[in-house]
Amino acid sequence: MILLCVELVVMLLVILAAAEIFTNALEHLGERLGISEGVTGSLFAAVGTALPETLVPIIAIYAGTQNMELNHDIGVGAILGAPLMLSTLSTALMAISVLRLRGIKGRIAPERSGFVRDLNFFLFAFLIAAAAMYVPTEMREARIALSASLVGLYLAYIVVTVRASSSLVDAGHGTEAEEPIFLTKFGFKENLGTIILQLILAVLLLVGGAKGFINGIEGVSTALGISALVLSLLIIPIATELPEKVNSILWVRRGKDTLAFGNITGAMVFQGTLLPALGILVTPWTPRPEVLSGIVITLVAAAWLRLNATATGPRIAALLLNGGLYLCYLAYVLL
Repeated sequence: MILLCVELVVMLLVILAAAEIFTNALEHLGERLGISEGVTGSLFAAVGTALPETLVPIIAIYAGTQNMELNHDIGVGAILGAPLMLSTLSTALMAISVLRLRGIKGRIAPERSGFVRDLNFFLFAFLIAAAAMYVPTEMREARIALSASLVGLYLAYIVVTVRASSSLVDAGHGTEAEEPIFLTKFGFKENLGTIILQLILAVLLLVGGAKGFINGIEGVSTALGISALVLSLLIIPIATELPEKVNSILWVRRGKDTLAFGNITGAMVFQGTLLPALGILVTPWTPRPEVLSGIVITLVAAAWLRLNATATGPRIAALLLNGGLYLCYLAYVLL
């Protein structure tokens, strides 16, 4: 048990270092390409940091154990657990990180149009994913249509986000890097090739750190006797998604609120469209109590964010309530 705890700490430090390296490279890439903070946060950062945890349900479903029911439990839990954690715990932790700096009545103020766009796309997509649970597995054509609609939604989201970029840059929301690219400290020249190299190194560190973190979490969870579905709904997203959202904490503490929130809401759209599309097709995707309660909490948390998406941004106090929703779900599944 002690060795597992040591492994968790070491892997967390690796992930923290990788997050710093990743955000530094991403800011330089966004600045060099002349794109908005919305594109950098909602697309580049969100998808880039979501890649490691995206592999978890895919591997569980296609290359897990010989017990297909167990594989499906892990896959479905990992798919739905990520949006749950992003909309609740990740959002609250980001707010807590600036609580002393901005106060309980302070605000986190991302660029509003992109913030609203992300939440609107996510809420619509996740309602489709929830409705699909009530479509019998025998109705294969209907499930294929729902799955395809989620993929189409994400493609539409990419188009809308990219199209909005140039006007946002003109309005002063362009991506700006505050520090030199880290690799220049080791003799590399500051160019696009160096930026790409640093991004690749950071992603490799993120993947390696997340996988090591998963191993430690799984060992601890096995020792505690937690079920596969609860493990995948709670522990796997914490192990894979939460550490990488350190990017949002780093950005919000630097006053880059659009990047910080875009990293979370963009990942919510990614995780709420493409992965449920896979789950609808290759798993039973049925409305079990643990799953339905998680979906309800996720939708309530996202709707609360949308309700607070004012011109001045949501208050810190409002964001802390999202963390309370996560605690409510935790109490429901564990007690």
